Amino acid sequence: FASAASYTDSSDDEVSPREKQQTNSKGSSNFCVKNIKQAEFGRREIEIAEQDMSALISLRKRAQGEKPLAGAKIVGCTHITAQTAVLIETLCALGAQCRWSACNIYSTQNEVAAALAEAGVAVFAWKGESEDDFWWCIDRCVNVDGWQANMILDDGGDLTHWVYKKYPSVFKKIRGIVEESVTGVHRLYQLSKAGKLCVPAMNVNDSVTKQKFDNLYCCRESILDGLKRTTDVMFGGKQVVVCGYGEVGKGCCAALKALGAIVYVTEIDPICALQACMDGFRVVKLSEVIRQVDVVITCTGNKNVVTREHLDRMKNSCIVCNMGHSNTEIDVVSASPSGLWFGFGSMSSSVLTPASSQGRLLNLSCSTVPTFVLSITATTQALALIELYNAPEGRYKQDVYLLPKKMDEYVASLHLPSFDAHLTELTDDQAKYLGLNKNGPFKPNYY
Repeated sequence: FASAASYTDSSDDEVSPREKQQTNSKGSSNFCVKNIKQAEFGRREIEIAEQDMSALISLRKRAQGEKPLAGAKIVGCTHITAQTAVLIETLCALGAQCRWSACNIYSTQNEVAAALAEAGVAVFAWKGESEDDFWWCIDRCVNVDGWQANMILDDGGDLTHWVYKKYPSVFKKIRGIVEESVTGVHRLYQLSKAGKLCVPAMNVNDSVTKQKFDNLYCCRESILDGLKRTTDVMFGGKQVVVCGYGEVGKGCCAALKALGAIVYVTEIDPICALQACMDGFRVVKLSEVIRQVDVVITCTGNKNVVTREHLDRMKNSCIVCNMGHSNTEIDVVSASPSGLWFGFGSMSSSVLTPASSQGRLLNLSCSTVPTFVLSITATTQALALIELYNAPEGRYKQDVYLLPKKMDEYVASLHLPSFDAHLTELTDDQAKYLGLNKNGPFKPNYY
């Protein structure tokens, strides 16, 4: 079975997971997934992911004796994939209790969610949730009798928003928030600017190990994978416009250019626009090329990038997709959610968008993403949680913080292919600078 297809028993498709009574082999029903019977297949996928996430597994082995997250009660809202499962199980091995929901209604791998539920993780997610299901799952993770979260791991800010809106008293126990997306980080900065952020928050998105690896290299490979799986399009000779030339845009443009596509870039930041120009791309306004391009890809982290006016002017069978976190970059409200083809303008004009994403994050909705790159982000997230949870009182105020540079260097060094050899070659001073303890247990010294 292909992992992206998220193997399901079609006979169960008509029954909502919320209406099912399911228990795992230990008799627990503290979860809500598509089909708990898929757990064995999901476990195989997690084991395969572990093979290419050596740094996270290394962190698990080195730190699980000390249990740096003992007493941590983490509520998480991320994509639920095999790679995220390795992170969740690492956090549990380090002493944490976890409750988890999905940050995207299409990105959950059902068999992986089942494997987590079988392992005892309180997971509430399935592929193809409705909007009501999405918020219900988040609520089930937060609103629990006898269990009070003290850490938040978020991707996109929806979990933080829900807690702030519905359960503000929960923040009295929260030690910190770890956020990994540009969308969620923007929302945190808005709260901070308004004086409404009542706990410290760690901005993982702007760490070097997230920007320069996950955003760039992950999207460079997964943009093509997602589009080819869903549309079978050939990119050679196609005219493509990429909206946004941040790290995600850079990765998308590099992949498309390598396959022979004619790539245009739209960008409002003059520095990024100059970078696009120096990399050989023509910087344009979307309105200038919208009638002629074959593919439109948004990756700005903003909203209303592709409007109804743009959709009406597109050529027949133009492919429109989004690589940003939220579907608000494209005016999907104007589109019918019923199928693969969406009609605009005259009857002879139509726009093609992958039905399995419907304007949401293309790569995680329509395919999978490279495990090795996600290992870098996951390791960074784990260390950020350890740092915030164990930080002495007063180190962090009620504000948004960037990760210490030494933490980024530590994560990068963990992912060197011959890390063990590099570690033995480090001098004591170099090891101390990187926060490594060459001979003892896991004790990163970030300060």
